[in-house]
Amino acid sequence: MVGGGYGGITVAKALDDVARVTLVEPRANFVHNVAALRAVVDPSWAERIFIPYGGMLVHGDVRRDRAVAVREGTVELASGDVLTADYVVLATGSSYPFPAKIEDDGPQRLHELHTALLGAGSVLLIGAGPVGIEFAGEIKAAWPEKRVIVADRSAELMPGDFPEEFRVRLREQIDEMGIELRLGVDAAEIETDLSFRCYGAEVNTDYLGGGRVDVAPHGGGRVDVAPHGGGRVDVAPHGGRGVEVTPELRVRGSGTMFAVGDITALPELKMARLAGMHAEVVAANIRSLLAGGTADRTYAPQPDAIVLPLGPKGGVTFSPEVGVLGAAESAAIKDGFYLDMYRELLGANG
Repeated sequence: MVGGGYGGITVAKALDDVARVTLVEPRANFVHNVAALRAVVDPSWAERIFIPYGGMLVHGDVRRDRAVAVREGTVELASGDVLTADYVVLATGSSYPFPAKIEDDGPQRLHELHTALLGAGSVLLIGAGPVGIEFAGEIKAAWPEKRVIVADRSAELMPGDFPEEFRVRLREQIDEMGIELRLGVDAAEIETDLSFRCYGAEVNTDYLGGGRVDVAPHGGGRVDVAPHGGGRVDVAPHGGRGVEVTPELRVRGSGTMFAVGDITALPELKMARLAGMHAEVVAANIRSLLAGGTADRTYAPQPDAIVLPLGPKGGVTFSPEVGVLGAAESAAIKDGFYLDMYRELLGANG
């Protein structure tokens, strides 16, 4: 298992009873980034979102190391060790500007950022997507007196396949909170005490870059990266869509590698919930293969859906199944940010 994010821990836990699982992860703690923006404004969350990996696996182990090259059946680590495996799952996720995603040194950085926000009279959030809007809601709910501006060069609020009712209700709450929304403008022209970039996710697939790379133009074709020593793994260019996978979530061109989470090139939003769904499919397929069966579980990309909180009491939700939900329902769904569920998965509740 390469990567200990939402998808990686779910696969590792699901296979712990049938396989000798090794989870390769450079961080000492799982970081519950779903609650990262709440942790910025509420210090009581700053320590809680960092959960040790030590209690998760009963039969397997967690190697605090980093993968530098992955081949069919082997994982080369930064320490120089080489692990062999019948099956490899790529689950290294994506990187995103702080504080939406946080590394191991996060508690101290969160405290420093909280102090900086306390002293700021105005804050600029560049990007009117889910991170920018959620962060604006957290800041404004915690400090109503602060001037909070969300700016984006695009004229569209919240890109994605969402109904107009979703954006109307979101805009209503943004206005009620006093958040300034500036669309279709250059954020460089706006002066504030603090500013944050709230866009720019990049998939973490550097360890797959050791072979031939044929880069197709944007929007067309497939990008082929051959791993050292055999097989072909298809990935998108750096910063692109990620690793190409089959419906069984096998890495395309590989017989024994699977991929889950943000690194997959699936046409859907990148979310912890979907990484967990990927993980269930991959775990079921590997269990079947280990028992002499076939990998017949498949995954279909999911339609756009989101629970977007605006502070502890606000937010808007959309899914095709339930439609659009308002502030009270959305706040209730995100109450606790599913922290207990992930603490239980990681064996941290005992």
